[in-house]
Formats: sequence, C-alpha cells, structure tokens
Amino acid sequence: MRLVIVSGLSGSGKSVALHMLEDLDYYCVDNIPAGLLPMFISHTVRSRESTYGYTAVGVDARNRPAEIASVPKLVADLKRSGVACEVLFLRADQEVLLKRYSETRRRHPLSREGLGLAEAISQEQGLLEPIADAADLIIDTTRTSVHELRELIRDRVGARVEGRMSILFESFAFRHGVPGDADFVFDVRSLPNPYWEPGLARFTGRDPAVVEYLERHPQVTKMFEDIVAFLEHWIPELVRTNRSYLTIAIGCTGGQHRSVYLVERLARHFSAKFPQVHARHQVVGARS
Repeated sequence: MRLVIVSGLSGSGKSVALHMLEDLDYYCVDNIPAGLLPMFISHTVRSRESTYGYTAVGVDARNRPAEIASVPKLVADLKRSGVACEVLFLRADQEVLLKRYSETRRRHPLSREGLGLAEAISQEQGLLEPIADAADLIIDTTRTSVHELRELIRDRVGARVEGRMSILFESFAFRHGVPGDADFVFDVRSLPNPYWEPGLARFTGRDPAVVEYLERHPQVTKMFEDIVAFLEHWIPELVRTNRSYLTIAIGCTGGQHRSVYLVERLARHFSAKFPQVHARHQVVGARS
C-alpha cells in the first residue's frame, strides 16, 4: 500500500502531478479538507482493499491553518505505523506564477476583494510552509514544461521502488538562478569553459567534441572525483535515514557545457551503485 500526499502552490503543477499519478493507476482525490485526511486514509489505505493500493490525495491552501499544520504529524504517524507515505510538494518562482495566472486568466483560490494576486501567492506560501518543510520531494517547476513535469512524476514518483532512493542529477545555469528543489548544489564555473573555444559554443556537454575538450583538463577530472567522494560518503548516510529522494544540482554559467558533462558522467557512475538514478538538463532540455 502506498500513499502520496500532493501539495504545492497554485499554478505550480499540482493538478498535472495528480493526473499523471492517475494515469499510473493511482486512486486520486483532489482538494480534500486536511481535517478529513485521517478518516479518508482509514477508509482507503488502511482498508487494505486492492482498489486503494496506490492512493494519491491533493491538499491545498484552502484549509484552516491548524488543519494544514497537522499534516506533518499525520504523515510521521503513518510512517511509524508502517504505511508507505510520502509528501510531494510543487513550487515555482512568484513571477512565473503571476505569468501563468495572467495567461490562463484563472482566479487564485485565495484571492478575494482587497487582496491582489501577488499577495495571495505570498499568503499561500506561508500557509503551506508546514507541508513544504515535511516534503519528501520538492519539485521546482519554474522552468519545467507540463510534459517534463509528467516525466518527472512518472520517473521519480511512479517508478520509485519502496525502500530505494530516487537520485536525480540536474544541470542548470547560474544566470537563471539556483534550482529551488536541490538538496546539494555544486558550482563548476571555475572549470575551463568550452563556450570560448572556437567551434564548441553551439555544442553541449553531451557532444563528443566538448567531452574531449573537458577531459583534456585535469581540473575537470579532479572536480568529478571530489564530487564523487563527497556523495559516496553521504548518500549511504541519507539512505540509512530512509530518505526517499535526493536531488543534486550541478551549475555553470550557461548550463550547456560543463554542468551537462558532469551530470551525465555522475549519473553513469552512480547508476552502477544505485538502481534509480536520473539525469536532467534544465537548459539543454534533455533527459537520460
């Protein structure tokens, strides 16, 4: 039996995540009052009925603050009682949420007379903070398309085997900001940049010419070895604490060459040690 509680900021993709889980044969219910969660769980997950073997429930900010604040304790109690329960939280930068609402012309669930959209988003962030703090997996959809989000839900949540950690290596560009869902962030901007090498600017860190260029420089190998040594020490420690998800972000200036190369190389290395390793590139837009 498995329960996924899906929450997040309005406009960040909560409905997309629930629809993807439904496509993966989860029994899904959205916008349930948080105060009814214990009763709902008793009727579904705890019933041991095969219909509810995989259940997902959406919880948003349209609840009393005290009810939202009770969710982390409920999740902790469920885990202690042996229920495979995890919390998925989706977020996005405020300016992106404002743009999405402007494009769809939808009304924010917390907006009311005298309260603007930006204020409603800020209020929602505060209300949902207890759930975000208790999340097993946070996905930042600021630069994620609907299709990419569905893939992330399928690969990381749907395909995760109970008791095994899902590890994601993602490349990003510092000029676009640090991903809001990263557990570890490594800055590789000190490495030689293929962008300034004649003929290499248009390629990515997955192309042989860029790979060959980077591997000529010993400091690139040293960076790779240092990151591997750090992660090989700490990942087993995280596994021992029953962590379900780990996101490792590698950033360079443009997110196209150095970070992409290292993400690909790290994903290959750790795939030999852990069964669920994924690679994602925010700028290049490629997954492996």
